[in-house]
Amino acid sequence: MLTQNFFDRDPQEVAKDLLGKVIRVKHGDIWLSASIIETEAYYIHDKGSHSSLGFTEKRKALFMPAGTIYMYYARGGDSLNISCHGEGNACLIKSARPYIDENTPGNMIELMHSLNPLPGNRLREPDKLCSGQTLLCKSLGLKVPEWDKQNFDPEQFYFEDVGYRATRIIQARRLGIPLGRDEHLLYRYIDYDQALHCTHPPYGKKGFKQGLEYVLHELK
Repeated sequence: MLTQNFFDRDPQEVAKDLLGKVIRVKHGDIWLSASIIETEAYYIHDKGSHSSLGFTEKRKALFMPAGTIYMYYARGGDSLNISCHGEGNACLIKSARPYIDENTPGNMIELMHSLNPLPGNRLREPDKLCSGQTLLCKSLGLKVPEWDKQNFDPEQFYFEDVGYRATRIIQARRLGIPLGRDEHLLYRYIDYDQALHCTHPPYGKKGFKQGLEYVLHELK
C-alpha cells in the first residue's frame, strides 16, 4: 500500500511515479483492480486547478495532508484525485486499465462491465473500461460521498506498487483546461506503452505538436 510519504512530494513527481501503480477497490466482497496509465498534476498557483479558486468545503481535501482523497463531479461523473505536498496541490488519476494477477477474481471484468455499461447494456472493450477519469471511477465503483476527504483503507481502497516502472513517459498538455487557465502547461503524464488506452494520445492528434504540446522521456 502506498503511504502518505509517497504523496508528500511535488505533484509532478507523484504523477510520474503513479504510472503503473495499481488501484485496489473492494466492491461488496469482490476486489477490483486497475493499473494507472495516465495522470495530471495540479498546483495551487496553477489557474487550471480547483484550489486556485480558493478554499471551500467542497475543496477542503486539497488543503488537507498529502495522501487525502479528493473526489468531485466532472462531466456528470465522479473524479479521483489525491492531495500532494503543499496546500492546494494534487494529482488527478486520468486513466487506467483493468489489472489481472493471480489474486484477481474470475468475475472482476464482468462486474466492471456491469458498473460501467454502454447504452443498451452493450459492453465496452475491457481496455476502455477505465479510459477516462469518470469511466475509471464508474468501473471501480468509486463515489464522491463515500471517499472525498478520506484516507486510504487497506480493507477497502488503496494503491499498490506491484513493481512495474514505465520506461517511456509522455509529458503533455492537460485536457479540458479552458483558455487562459494555464492550458499550455505540460502537467499530464502517460505511460507511452499504454498510450493507446489513455484518454486521448497526444501524438498524431491535431493541435498537439511534439516539443511544444508534448515531449517523450526515455528513462534508464
